[in-house]
Amino acid sequence: MVRPGRLFSPHAWPLKESGSLKDSMFTLTTERLFIRTFHILDIEPLYRIFCDEEVMRYSDGVHTKEWVQDWLHTCLKQDYQTRGFGPYAITEQVSRTVIGYCGLFSFPNVNGQPEIEIGYRLVKSAWGQGYATEAAGAVRNHAFSMLGIKRLIAMIDPANVASIRVAEKIGMHYEQSILFPGYSHPDLVYATSFDDDGQSIHNGS
Repeated sequence: MVRPGRLFSPHAWPLKESGSLKDSMFTLTTERLFIRTFHILDIEPLYRIFCDEEVMRYSDGVHTKEWVQDWLHTCLKQDYQTRGFGPYAITEQVSRTVIGYCGLFSFPNVNGQPEIEIGYRLVKSAWGQGYATEAAGAVRNHAFSMLGIKRLIAMIDPANVASIRVAEKIGMHYEQSILFPGYSHPDLVYATSFDDDGQSIHNGS
């Protein structure tokens, strides 16, 4: 699971795609979720994520509302427009409620090489229902099949068992441990790759 302070197998979840990242209609549809680009009205559910101590337990702590506003502004004005990807809002289909985010984050240097991380975080009320796995599987599929990305990683606190389980369920495997500057212990790096023929490549053991 991505720590915002750093900012930043076979396909199991069928998805449909509409729009593009250059407009506000980009959406992935899974069995229970809509996964879409953020818009400015999504600020309140983001407060419930980034300002919740328990949700942010395995990150760098809670953030101010001003920080959250800057984070959302970066999504809208930089990530989508310059990188072509970013974090996406996870919306429950029936209620149309934003319950978290899942998306792609670019890191210029992870152990000497650039990486793209798949990150996910949900509000507490959405925990334990498989939503993170469903969303991460859809975003992974989109990254490989539509964006042409060949490799994804997830950097996870070793105590974050739930996040590790999500990574493993979407076909990621432990690759290495990395101690980032300012951290008291290493993060676990999980990875998955696709080759030019669309075949899954597992790294590490």
